[in-house]
Amino acid sequence: MNSSRPLRLGLMGFGRTGRQLFDLSSASEDIEIVAIADIGRPDILLYLLRSEVDAPEQYHLDGNFVCGPRSRARLMSTDQPGEMPWDIFGVDMVIDATGVYRSAEVLRHHLAGGAPRVMLRSLPEDEIDRIVIPGINEDSIDASDRLISAGSATTTALCLLLHTLAKEFVIECGSLTTVHAYTSDQALQDYAGGDYRRSRSAARNIIPNAHDAGRWLGHVLPAFAGKINTSTLNVPVQAGSLLDVTLVMEDASVTAEDVNAAMRAGAQAQPGRIGVVDDPIVSSDVLGSELSLLFDSQGTLRAGEHFIKTLSWYENRGHAKRMLEVARLYGDLGEVTEVA
Repeated sequence: MNSSRPLRLGLMGFGRTGRQLFDLSSASEDIEIVAIADIGRPDILLYLLRSEVDAPEQYHLDGNFVCGPRSRARLMSTDQPGEMPWDIFGVDMVIDATGVYRSAEVLRHHLAGGAPRVMLRSLPEDEIDRIVIPGINEDSIDASDRLISAGSATTTALCLLLHTLAKEFVIECGSLTTVHAYTSDQALQDYAGGDYRRSRSAARNIIPNAHDAGRWLGHVLPAFAGKINTSTLNVPVQAGSLLDVTLVMEDASVTAEDVNAAMRAGAQAQPGRIGVVDDPIVSSDVLGSELSLLFDSQGTLRAGEHFIKTLSWYENRGHAKRMLEVARLYGDLGEVTEVA
């Protein structure tokens, strides 16, 4: 990237994550979103953006452009990666924020349209060049990477928790249940979909789901490959999620106080990514948080000699913040190079 100008990003999808990315980038001097692909009506897209931000008056439409304090993005009416001419906008990277396109085959359509690199907002369906979690494995990135994932909000929270605790303790194995807000692909009323449980109303039910974090964990933290089982409970809240993690410690003497102290040290080492809260908070208290992991010290319990149970909070805006950090990392690498 030319250091004399901001990093130029394109967005596929202007849902909640896309709007958060646009809002965060509008407050940044080194990133600008120059094009947005979404089939929504421009006035409704603006309406939704304004409904979620702290300063709605700073956003407006100018013809087919949505404008903010430092951003002016062309709206393109398409939701198909192969239809978006990214080359004419001179983007350095495209962020696919749809949550729909997760296969390498489909993501390559962005490359064919002129995107030098593509970042996925979620975990991939199959192998891509790199999964990057800021604060953990950013040193692994390479200029030849073209298809990239920034993980997911849940994956980032889990990785930061394990990475921090593994500095102090030997963790043999564990399990994660994320108590997660319902997602945009869930039906609010019972609806015949492709999955039995996800066909039930998200607004009326606690819905058990699988989660891919365990499958991809070894790509970020190789020492934990195959050691953490992961699952989800989607619950009837719109935003704000809880990470419920139980770990088996090698050392039977580890206490809840030891774990809390380790997490406080982690928060000091990674401010802005990890925090610790001592107050008895609930999910709505984390809305708008730009942390990826807010560790709840009151939720730490020792069960038996080797088991430690932890609770941590997170919200999607923190994940959007980390995605922009990943974009900056690749911007600093410069242009794509061929694999040697």
